[in-house]
Amino acid sequence: MSDLHQSWQIGAVRIPSRLVLAPMAGVSVRAYRRQARRFGAGLVWSEMVSAAGLGHGSRRTRDYLRIDPDEHPIALQIFGSEPAEAAEAARMAEAAGADIVDLNLGCPVRKVMKSGAGSALLGQPELACRIVEEMAAAVSVPVTVKLRSGIEPGSRTCIELGPRLVAAGAQALVLHPRSQRQMYGGSADHSLTVELASLVKVPVVASGDIRSGEQARALIAGGAAAVMIGRAAQGNPWLLSEILSGEEKEPAPDEVAAELIHFMREVERELGERRAQSFLKKFYGWYLRRGRFPRQLRRELVEAGTLSSTERLLLAAAPQAEPLVVGLEDASRR
Repeated sequence: MSDLHQSWQIGAVRIPSRLVLAPMAGVSVRAYRRQARRFGAGLVWSEMVSAAGLGHGSRRTRDYLRIDPDEHPIALQIFGSEPAEAAEAARMAEAAGADIVDLNLGCPVRKVMKSGAGSALLGQPELACRIVEEMAAAVSVPVTVKLRSGIEPGSRTCIELGPRLVAAGAQALVLHPRSQRQMYGGSADHSLTVELASLVKVPVVASGDIRSGEQARALIAGGAAAVMIGRAAQGNPWLLSEILSGEEKEPAPDEVAAELIHFMREVERELGERRAQSFLKKFYGWYLRRGRFPRQLRRELVEAGTLSSTERLLLAAAPQAEPLVVGLEDASRR
């Protein structure tokens, strides 16, 4: 049986477990990434950062490059369609402390594709390879690429393009084997992941629809170097430790409330209360699902006027969470 606790490498970067946190726009803030490290992720990914935005000096965009000391190793992901811009963005990411710089060839969102970036580059393999070449030449840290299977359902572009990206300088590939057109529907076809892993001599990370230790171990046994967990861990960081251990253990309501309160405080420290209030609303439903709490509590949390009033509601619903919160806060200061 494949050991998910076994270390592995991308270039010279040693990664302590075979579990990787996916880049998720509007989700993967520093607090979220640090939480994933606590629950066993060996490598965390930032949400994607615009190469053009970095080049234009956007302060908000540059904030995406901030890294906390307990996040390493970390991959900062950029998106763009201009080789020189992407190379400069890679230099900025390395200067910010990134252990790995990743190029996004997977995002299917229209706004990103309109600029020729993300999964739009799957239709321009020469340009995609040129971007990787220039990024790899610009930095001393490993450059990786996260890509989809292709543009149309049934496409095998990843099988043709993957080895070319490696030849251009990519030191690892992350494959989400859905097409651009599928968005997040249908199923990830991991037979493509296994096939791609057999064709290249760099690590291939499997991404998409991985929700159990059994799935993760099967993919690693089939040739994947690691597995990337994304939407399945939203509001459920316990899934990461379950996948690592192979043992399912539903957290108690008090544990869920404590983890959410601690996460809320971490996000507030990072973003400030005003931005944190808006950012956190989607998380309430994610944490409270699976029958953990009455459904009306989610609405009450969303409608609460302040984060302190949200905390009070959670502690009223789970009174034994308070000492657990204290323990989490104390541990985060060490």
